[in-house]
Amino acid sequence: MLEIEKKYLFDEYWMQALRSSDIDAKPMVLLLGQYSVGKTSFIQFLLKRKFPGMRVGPEPTTDRFVAVMWGDDEQVVPGNALSVDPDAPFGQLNRFGSNFLSRFEASQCPAPILKNITLIDTPGVLSGEKQRLGRNYEFTEISEWFASRSDLILLLFDAHKLDISDEFKEAIESLKGNDDKVRVVLNKADSITVQQLMRVYGALMWSLGKVVKTPEVMRVYIGSFWDKPYQNDDMAKLFKQESKDLVDDLLSLPRNSAVRKVNELVKRARLLRVHMLIIGHLRGKMPMLFGKEAARDEMIKNLANEFGEIAKIHKVSPGDFPNVQKMQENLRGKNFSDFESYNEKYHQQINDVLHKDLPQLLKAIQPPKEEKVELNPFAVEAWAVDDNTFSCYKEIFESLKPQLGNISANVARDVLMNTGIPVDALRKIWELSDFEKNGKLDLEEFALALFLSENVKKGIPVPDVLPLTFIPPAKRKKFGPPSK
Repeated sequence: MLEIEKKYLFDEYWMQALRSSDIDAKPMVLLLGQYSVGKTSFIQFLLKRKFPGMRVGPEPTTDRFVAVMWGDDEQVVPGNALSVDPDAPFGQLNRFGSNFLSRFEASQCPAPILKNITLIDTPGVLSGEKQRLGRNYEFTEISEWFASRSDLILLLFDAHKLDISDEFKEAIESLKGNDDKVRVVLNKADSITVQQLMRVYGALMWSLGKVVKTPEVMRVYIGSFWDKPYQNDDMAKLFKQESKDLVDDLLSLPRNSAVRKVNELVKRARLLRVHMLIIGHLRGKMPMLFGKEAARDEMIKNLANEFGEIAKIHKVSPGDFPNVQKMQENLRGKNFSDFESYNEKYHQQINDVLHKDLPQLLKAIQPPKEEKVELNPFAVEAWAVDDNTFSCYKEIFESLKPQLGNISANVARDVLMNTGIPVDALRKIWELSDFEKNGKLDLEEFALALFLSENVKKGIPVPDVLPLTFIPPAKRKKFGPPSK
């Protein structure tokens, strides 16, 4: 991938090359919210102590990005020093310049939870007249950078002010593509009654629904996340359970961190493939001698049509293409004649990464499964696709950007074809896996298709009829053999 990134100037358009420190980094948790919603107090609640450089108040007190990290000694490390530290995962922030680096720092302290995760505190998002005050760096773009590298993103809201300012709306919209990481925290909920809380929760979901365009409902943690007694004890049991669930969610991050990093590599590889195709396509349509500027401007203007043409020629999912407006901005002023031409070898190289190397890497990082003896004679027979294998298949499925829980036949076909097994076997596998016969595959159907494909590669033929253990447990009642 690195060779192709350099050839097609991937870092100039999207992101810089990965370093070892990016791979070795602890899981990151990004906190976003408007000012005075309790982000800094929330971090203090998690650490069970204060951290160097923290300030709390009703006015916008955090005016910088702060990486709260593990350190044997308490100290504050300036952003410029962090950006050149080979052991810190922040080298790519150099691209945002000294204006931002002067507003970035690390706060190191020996809080136990920081041995496993790093917390990113952000400036309070401004609202009303205050949001007209210009920052000397691109807040939304930097938030997007941290979001793409975070394992969890927490959007914090104050129960007393649910309005979403223009700047906060832009920050939330920049999280597109990272929806699976986003959680919502409704803070300071102990200061209102149960009846008010129900109304506030409904208003919050209504406000978010206008910004976050997804059919799924986000997980919302409700409580008051600070080390003070609850003002209203009516919901104390709920708040304590929500607090426990949130902490458990955070503590589970290190266990799944390696899988998430592979998932980010999948996203990067898919973007690199499309970027290479775009650059090669635009280069191929440039005239040899005259009218180069006019041709370039015309292609930028009609970039959406060019994307459609590329998708049709190379059979790439339209969902893999970047935002048209952003790509148009990146292309302005560039000389398309200097671009690298399309290279079939590189295209195949990225496909091998996506469909062979990364799935094998996912399997390699899964812990060995312990054998369990089932003593319950009435238990449901286990599925032949074990939990670890299913987790690998799930990551691949989610990287294909399913729509309403399904992937289309065209999307699934590309993955299955890359397994390298005969077409006749693939046809048979599709017939067995598509239980609903709707030309789509849900997660369990997709997992079964990959499982059967792996069996063929091991020399195990595709069965004519699925045994009960091959049928996903959730589908056995409808599609399994009749009970005796």
